[in-house]
Amino acid sequence: MYAFDFHRPTTLRQAVSLLAKSEDAKLLAGGHSLIPVMKLRLASPRTLIDLSQIQELTGVELKGRSLVIGAMTRHRDVANSPIVQEAMPGLAAVPASIGDPHVRNRGTIGGSIANNDPNADYPAACLGLGATIITNKRKIPADEFFTGLFETALEPDEIITKVSFPITRKCAYEKFKHPASGFALVGVFVAKRGSEVRVAVTGAGASGVFRVPSFEEALKKRFAPKSLEGLSISPEGLASDIHASAEYRAHLVGVMARRATAKAVAYG
Repeated sequence: MYAFDFHRPTTLRQAVSLLAKSEDAKLLAGGHSLIPVMKLRLASPRTLIDLSQIQELTGVELKGRSLVIGAMTRHRDVANSPIVQEAMPGLAAVPASIGDPHVRNRGTIGGSIANNDPNADYPAACLGLGATIITNKRKIPADEFFTGLFETALEPDEIITKVSFPITRKCAYEKFKHPASGFALVGVFVAKRGSEVRVAVTGAGASGVFRVPSFEEALKKRFAPKSLEGLSISPEGLASDIHASAEYRAHLVGVMARRATAKAVAYG
C-alpha cells in the first residue's frame, strides 16, 4: 500500500464536510471493490473516508408502500431482515446470493451501487424495481443513476444515504454465478407492480446494467415464463471475455429471465 490520509467520521455531516474539502477523496463503504483496485494501483486516492461508523446510514424500514434501506446496511443484514423477507422475498434473495460470507458480512448496498460494477447484483435489483437512490443532496431514479461502466450520476461531493424500493411481491432475481467469485456472469431481476413490468440485466452488458424492453412487453401481456419462450436478445453490445462469450451471455439472459419470472409468480 501507499501513504494516504484516513478518516472515520461518525456523522453524515462530518463525512460530507470531509469529502468537500479533501482533494482526490474516496468513500470506503465495505471496500470489496475499492481496496483491490488500490492494491493494483488502478486507483490511488489521497484520502479515504470510512463510512462504517455512521449509524444514521444503516437500517431497514417500511415507509408507506416503500422499503427503505440505509446505504451502509450490510448485505447480510438485508438478506436476514424479517422486514425485507416478508415484504419482498425476491429482493432479500439478492444480497443472499452475493459473494461469500466474508463479502456479505462487510459489503454494503450503498457501496455496491455507487461502484456500479458491471457484474454486481444490486444494480439489477435497483433498476428492476425502479428504485430511488437518495443522497445527501437529492433523489435519483434508478433509470437515471446508472450511466455506464463503473459510472453513476453521483457528483464528486455526493454521498448515498438510502435506497427506496417500491414494494411488490411479484419480483425475483436469478443469476448464473462465476464459480469462484460469486459475481453474476448474467443476472436478471424481474418485477411486476400493477401494470408495470421491468426486466433488468447485470453481468452481460459491456456498459453495465440494462433493461430489456422486448421481454417487458411480452410479460405485460401475460406474466408467465412461457411468455418469454422463443424470445432472445442480440449479443451485440454484450460483454465477451474468458468466462463467457457475448453469444453465450445473450442465451443466458433468456434462461435467467424465465427462471426469475417463475420465481416471481410463485412469490406473488
